[in-house]
Amino acid sequence: MKGSLPLRRLSAAGLLCGVLLALPAGAEALRFALVAKRMDQSFYVLAGEGCAEAAQAEGDTCLLLGPSGTQHFRRQGAALRQALARDDLHGIGLAVTHSGWLAEHALKDAGRIPLIAFNSDLAPAEQHLRRSYVGLDNPRFGRQLAMLAQRFRPQGGKLCILSGGSWNTNHLERIQGIRQQLRGNRAEDGATGRLQGENGWSEASRCPLYDNSEPASARRRLTTLLAPGSQVDVIIVLGNWPLYEADEYRSQIGPLLAELDRQGRRPVIIVTTHEMGAAQRALLDDGLAQAYLNMEGREIGRQSYRILKRLAQGEPVPEKVFVASHVYLPGVPPTLAPEP
Repeated sequence: MKGSLPLRRLSAAGLLCGVLLALPAGAEALRFALVAKRMDQSFYVLAGEGCAEAAQAEGDTCLLLGPSGTQHFRRQGAALRQALARDDLHGIGLAVTHSGWLAEHALKDAGRIPLIAFNSDLAPAEQHLRRSYVGLDNPRFGRQLAMLAQRFRPQGGKLCILSGGSWNTNHLERIQGIRQQLRGNRAEDGATGRLQGENGWSEASRCPLYDNSEPASARRRLTTLLAPGSQVDVIIVLGNWPLYEADEYRSQIGPLLAELDRQGRRPVIIVTTHEMGAAQRALLDDGLAQAYLNMEGREIGRQSYRILKRLAQGEPVPEKVFVASHVYLPGVPPTLAPEP
């Protein structure tokens, strides 16, 4: 499947399946699960591995559960209902797709098993259904993406945001943060609508674009934005989908960027990443993207396990646990993302 890690890395069986590491002999183990938006997507594989590794170190188990293939909240809801019906889980972490729909359907069965959100939180109206959130501070992450845009285009420009889906809570929060930073207002000011010239920034009329987190679709969207006649100055991608298959990205996007270079109107491309392999780093160093802002998938998984374990042991937990992100620029070591 394109855009997925090889299935040999997963123990997959039907809709509900898991990644399981062996337990120490004789351990009195607790069992937890992360329910991904899509369990064969590379970010969630990394988060699952981080959770499983942290659990194994304490004699516990952490499974990665969820649908495979095309991401959709109904498919995740079916996986979540199955997880909530299990009697062998001591806690569940949920990466929220569509907050309102899940609250009205699968999460109606929540309550018996401690539930946290990870990576993508429930919307404020539904946050009473979970005990904690572990992951990025998504509005702040959006502001950090926008700060990179300001670094390359201090005079402003026309922006297009490429998102996974219009219902994804974490992406909606990142878009909100991007707009707030470029507009120049703080979160408490309340203005979150489309940019219309504030501080020199506006949004292309057909943007944000949505690709349902599919690599091939994301590259097609980029191809459209880089076509002759396009006037986009900055492209911010809220996931790593277009460059996950690095060779495909290079062959499809590289020639378009070279032609725009010859015309003197090349846009800035800023991409959210979660795994920095040599091929992705080479794309950056070769100028096929200008900056990456990295999500620490393994660390999000580790921290999710620790919060779930505390809940299972009856200990108090913070409402939110934020994991730091790092900026990657060509030719320099990664650095912590700056505070907005």
